[in-house]
Order: sequence, then C-alpha cells, then structure tokens
Amino acid sequence: MPKETKKDIVIENPLQKIAEIVEEGIEDVGEIVEEVLDKAEAPKEKISKKEAVKKLGIELTDEEAGKDLESKKKELLKKAKKLAEKIEKPETKELKEQIKIKKREDMLIPLEEYVKSGIYLGTKVVTPDMKPFVYRRRADGLAIFNTDLIDEKLKQAIEFLSKFDAKDIVLACKRQAGWKTAEMFSKLTGIRVFTKKYPAGVLTNTNLENFFENELTIVCDSWLDRNALNDTLTIKKKVLMICDTNNFAKGADCVVIGNNKSPKSMGVIFYLLARGYCKAKGIEADIPDLEWWTEEEEEKVTPKPERLRAGARYGV
Repeated sequence: MPKETKKDIVIENPLQKIAEIVEEGIEDVGEIVEEVLDKAEAPKEKISKKEAVKKLGIELTDEEAGKDLESKKKELLKKAKKLAEKIEKPETKELKEQIKIKKREDMLIPLEEYVKSGIYLGTKVVTPDMKPFVYRRRADGLAIFNTDLIDEKLKQAIEFLSKFDAKDIVLACKRQAGWKTAEMFSKLTGIRVFTKKYPAGVLTNTNLENFFENELTIVCDSWLDRNALNDTLTIKKKVLMICDTNNFAKGADCVVIGNNKSPKSMGVIFYLLARGYCKAKGIEADIPDLEWWTEEEEEKVTPKPERLRAGARYGV
C-alpha cells in the first residue's frame, strides 16, 4: 500500500472543530488547525491541504499556497480574530453591575434604609454559624454582615412565618432594644409576645394555668431568650431565630441575620416581618411607616438630688 504523503490528509468536519477552537479563545489557531488536518481520526476523504483550507472558507492563491507554515498560521490567526470580534460578549464588570442593580430593585426596602438602621453591624465575635454571612471586618474589629444576604434571609423568614397562624406563634424578646417594636409587631399580627421575662415552662408544663401549645417560637437572641428556645426544642416545635454575628443558630429552622442589639435594627426586622406577614395572611392593619419603627426614643432621665454644699449638713 502506498505510503500516505503529507499532502494527503484525513479530515472529519474540520469547520466545526475550528469554530470550537475560536469560541474557546485559543490564540495559536494555526498550529491546532495543522494538527486537526494531520490527525483527524475517521477517514472520509483524502484531499490536499490547499483543498482542505478552501473548504474552511479561506481562499488562497497559488503563491499563498506555497508559503511556509508560519505564514499560514498568521493568516488563520487573522481570520480567527475577525470571527472573535463578531461574537458579542457582555463585559464582566457591566454584568456584575447589572446584577447588583437588579438585586437592589428587588430588596424589601432600599439599601440606604438598611445602612441607616445599622442592621449590617455585627460584633467583634463571629461564630462558625455566622461566618458564611460576614462580608468583612472593619478597622475596629467589628464584623460586617452582607446586606444582600440580610435581605434574602428576611424574605425567607417572611415566607416561613406565613406558614403558621398567629395563634400558634409566640415571640420572646428579653432585650430592651426590641420591646417597643416587638409589642407593635404583636399588636398588628396577633402573635403572642413575651418581653422582659419569659415565663419558664409555659410551653412545657401542662399543670401551669397559663400553659398553652404553640407551633413556632420567634427567638430574638439565642442566649438571652434561651429559656424560650430550650422549651421549644424540648417539645420539638419550630424556631425562627434572629442572629447577630456572636450567636449560634443551633436548633433554628429559619434564621434572620442582623444586629439584634440595636433598637433601629430590630425595628427594621419587626417592620418587615409584620408587613410581610400581614400581606401574606390578608390582615388589614394600619402599619406605621418605617420611620416610626426606627426612631430613637427619648430617654427619661431621673433627676438626681443635688449634692449638699460642704458644711450644709452642719447648718453652715
């Protein structure tokens, strides 16, 4: 059998192969074209390199056909670059910016309101449970929550909360920062709330006069409200937990991330939960504007008795 010359080559659909190479952005097109033409596997027809190149849509004169391999590579590279220019690809930066804008448009409240409330401010301590939600640390060591994730978790919490009737939900909030807004949340939704002190055993001890059954407990801080949390876990009911960076989320079925030590931050959380729950349940409630939930309360200062002048006690 006559030995196959270099000019007699085997190809199988080289056009498709070249197109794939161009799409992948490979620069050394000439060398790979040569390899495709020399090493194609399934023989269909034997043609010369000149004829094969013509099949690729590249017209070469007799003079060009006699060029060395390096010249052919340059010609093919030019063709590849022209093809690449025709393919429109969105810029990575533009795409990221478009995604950011879309996310901000879909937020429950404008990003500026999240920032103003300080909901993104964590503590210097970050537990393993909260680490995935931390964006960075400030120079003073405070951990910063990712605001996109805060919004996403609040949406999930509203959906989760809406699966339960108000009579089957209880809210425990021992921290004073949340008392005012927690009580308003309770008034609007009809959900039972325990501020200041949670009566131990109210969910577990059937002998107590104030005993009642529930299906979901909202816990504002897993440490301060641990009695309510432990009782709920004992009776194997659901838990919706508000977690700061220093909280553990053990036992939680749904988590809201954010600053749970600030009145403004807690106001934003309860405002969004109340608004979302009332909308989902069709409750007609006169919900105050966000400003009410985040306004600072005036501290009542008890006047201290004036110190006696030196010698006054002696009648001088």
